[in-house]
Order: sequence, then C-alpha cells, then structure tokens
Amino acid sequence: SMSPHSRRERWADIGTMSDDVQNLEHRHHTFLEWLQDISIHPFSGAIFAALVLLGSFFFIRTLGESIITYIVDPFFNQIYLPAIKPLADLMNTDGLLYHLLVGELFDGKIDFLQSMGMLTTGLYVPLGMVLPYLISFYLVLSLMEDIGYLPRLGVLLDALMHKAGLHGFSVIPLLLGLGCNVPGILATRSLETRRERFIACTLISIGVPCVSLQAMILKLVGPFGILNVVLVYAFLAGTVILLGSILRTVIRGFLPELILEIPPYRFPSLKVTLHKLFFRCRGFISEAIPLILIGILILNFLDYFKIFNIIANVTAPVVSVVWGLPKEAILPLVMGFLRKDIAAGLLVPLDMGVAQLM
Repeated sequence: SMSPHSRRERWADIGTMSDDVQNLEHRHHTFLEWLQDISIHPFSGAIFAALVLLGSFFFIRTLGESIITYIVDPFFNQIYLPAIKPLADLMNTDGLLYHLLVGELFDGKIDFLQSMGMLTTGLYVPLGMVLPYLISFYLVLSLMEDIGYLPRLGVLLDALMHKAGLHGFSVIPLLLGLGCNVPGILATRSLETRRERFIACTLISIGVPCVSLQAMILKLVGPFGILNVVLVYAFLAGTVILLGSILRTVIRGFLPELILEIPPYRFPSLKVTLHKLFFRCRGFISEAIPLILIGILILNFLDYFKIFNIIANVTAPVVSVVWGLPKEAILPLVMGFLRKDIAAGLLVPLDMGVAQLM
C-alpha cells in the first residue's frame, strides 16, 4: 500500500518528467524551425548548401575508398585471383580466348586495372572501382531525399535555374540525374510545359553526370587533388548554364513560377534508406556489367586483329593534336555514347595526366 503523501510525491515526479519531455520537444521543434529557415534563406542557404555538398564529397570519397581498401581489393586479390588463375593457366597466353578472358599480363601477372580481360578488368571496373563509390553516392542521395533537403535546394536554386530557362523545381530532375540519368529524365514529366521538359532532358543528357560516372571522376581525378575534381564539376555546370541560356533564347514558351510544397525536416528511416540503396545498386549491376563485358569484348577483338590500331591512327589528328589525348582514347570516347561511366573506366589503362583526364 502507498500513503497519500507518497502518492502525491509520485504524481509530482511524473508531472516534472512530463514538463521535461515537453521542454525537450519544444527545444527540438525550435531547432528544426531554425534549421529550416537558414537552409532556405538565399545567403545562409547558399553557405549551408556548400557545406552539405562539401561534406558529402568527403564522406563519399572516404567511404568509397574504405570499401575498396578493406573489402574489394582483398576479395579480388586473395579470393578471386586464386580462383581464376588455374583457368588462366590452362589457356595459351597468345591465343584469342586468353586475350578475351584474361587480357594482357604485366610483369607476368594479372593486373585488374590494366589487363582488360572480361574476367579481370571487365569485372573489377564495375565491382571494384564504381560500385563502392556508387554505394556512397546513393546513401547520401537517399538521406537527402528522406530528410527533406532536396526541395529546399530546389527553391534555393530557383534564380539560377531561371538563367537556363527553367524554374527551381527543375533542379529535382537534375539532382535525380546525378544519381541516374534515367529517373532524372522520367522526373521531367512533373514539369508543367513541353519547353521545360525539352530543356531539362537536354541538360541532363549532356551536362549531368550519373553517380557511376561521378565515381569514375573521383577515382581518376581525385588522386590529383580536390581542386581538379571541383574544376571538372565547374566545367559541367558551365556547360549546363551556357547550353540552357542558348535553349532559353532559341526555344520560346511560357515559364511558370515556382510553386512547391516544402516538407518539414524529419529523421530518415534506416530500413527505407537501405532498401532504396539496395535496389539502386542492383539496377546498376544488372545494367552496367553486361555492357562493360561487351565493350571489353569488342575492344579486345579490335586489338587482337589490329583493327583498333587502324581506327586509332585514322582519328589521331583530332584526338591527339586537337584534344591532346592518346590516340587509344578514341574507343572509350566512342563507347561514351552507350555508357559514359564505362568509357571513363576504360581510360584507366591509358595512364593519362591530370590535364588529359579533365
């Protein structure tokens, strides 16, 4: 049994705890309102966006490199390489089959980056070079979607997007295009006019790199310093703005004002985020690996029968003299019409300098 005095003390304690919870919820609500205000203000929002993007860059690079260093490379070197080596030893090193499946040997050893075989470079490029950064990119993109930051970024960039003949909401398809161009193109259906949809689709196709291509940009240019990576994105952004300005002038039409519902900030669901991450990565693997294998198969056929040398020599005046690239870069550049991330991955064995890579 409990005395009346004890019951009064217990109810007093419960009331105090309730007040503490309410105060905590009030402070939390006040902080979210403050965060929502500064992230959409033209001045503070630009600083906030820059910090978010810079933090995302370092997080993506750190996580991607960690996955490569501690998971992917040990798997390929310690498990996968011993598994395919007996198969490679059964084939004639000068034969076509060996050239197609294994590729070239460097110092008598298989080099996953340079051998260019279907079972070596063909699997290492998508799984060992692209997928780790892809996981990092999609994780960040999913968190930005689920937290509710993407619509705020659209409002913040409304004035800039008008220069390209679009309104701020068009930044959503463009940002989705940074994950994958296909959903970015599909998202243009939400734009109100045919003119906007045409401009947005053109800009996504030409100036917006998908996440796997961005992974290759980080892999190829990142080791030379963050400034070079920033310059690559600056060139792409300049291309989007210049092309958009031209299209805005050439294509006449109505440009509606931005009317966009901005959701409140919320904590993301880990389960939903991981589900989206899984399905997006699975889609990349199912689409990219077959194309990469076909591309390397074509490249090896052309190289084995010396046809590739003829193509490279014919296009050398433009590729080497005008662009300053190795003449062997012509095939990856042509393959970029099919898949840009694959093309970038095939530049790795060419051992180019930072200016050439940019």
